[in-house]
Amino acid sequence: MASNEDARAAREAKLDELHEKLTGAVESLVSGDDWRQALAFAARFRSRSFNNTMLIWVQHEAAYEAGRVPEPFPTLVAGYRQWQGLGRQVMKGQLGYMIFAPVTGRFATATPADAGSWRRLGPREKPKAGEVVRSRMVGARPAYVWDASQTDGEPLPVPPAPTLLEGEAPTGLWEGLAGQIRGAGFEVLRMPHEGMISGANGMTDYAARTVAVRENMDPAAQVKTLAHELAHVLMHDPDDEEARQHRGIREVEAESVALMIGAAHGMDTARYT
Repeated sequence: MASNEDARAAREAKLDELHEKLTGAVESLVSGDDWRQALAFAARFRSRSFNNTMLIWVQHEAAYEAGRVPEPFPTLVAGYRQWQGLGRQVMKGQLGYMIFAPVTGRFATATPADAGSWRRLGPREKPKAGEVVRSRMVGARPAYVWDASQTDGEPLPVPPAPTLLEGEAPTGLWEGLAGQIRGAGFEVLRMPHEGMISGANGMTDYAARTVAVRENMDPAAQVKTLAHELAHVLMHDPDDEEARQHRGIREVEAESVALMIGAAHGMDTARYT
C-alpha cells in the first residue's frame, strides 16, 4: 500500500512540475517573434494538444541552450517505442521531454442518450448484453517524447510540403475559409479597395452579418485576412462583454489563428502578422 501511495505522490509531483513548466512557457512568450514561432510549431503538430506543444517547445529550447540538440526548434517528436518502430534509437544521454498523456477509462450504458446512465467498467469487466462501450479521458499522467535530433538510425521520411508561388495562396483555402464563414451565417464580400472598408484589409460587420476583404492585395494576403476575419466571426461575438472590452486581445487571437492556419498550409505569414 505504501508503494502505491509513493507512486501516486511521485506522479502528482511530476504533474505539478509539468504545470509549472507550461505556465512558465506561456509567460515567456511575450515577444511577437517568439509567439509566431511557437504557433507555427504548434500548427505542425496538430495531433498534440496545445499544452503539450508548449511543453515540448520550452524543454527543447532548454536542451538547445545546454548543447544537447543542434537546432533551436523542435522538428518531429515521438515516444521511445515509436522511434524504435521507425528504425531509430534515442541516443545515449538524451533526456526526454515530459508531456501530459491521457488516462482513459471504459464506460458502458444501455441508453447512450442519457448522460447520467454511463458507468465505468473495471479493468477486466465486460459490458452487459445490449450495452454500448466508449472510452473517455479520466485524467493525465506524465509521459516522455524525444525530438528527431535526439535519435539516430534509419533516415526519416520527408513529408511533402507545398511550394507556393510568391503572392499565391494554397488552392482551395479561400473557398474553405469562406465556407466556414457562410456556415456561421455571414456573407463574404470582396471589396475593390481598402477605402470601402475604413482603410482596413478586412472587416467583420456583426450587425450586417458580413465579412469584407479588399481585392487589391495578392491572393496570399487576401486568404490570410480572411482567416483573421473567420477568427473574429467564431470567437468574438459582440454580445460577449469580455470580447468587447479587450480589442487588443481580440486582435492577437485573430492574428494567431491566421498564422496557425497559414503555417498548417505551408504559408509564411510572418511579414503580414
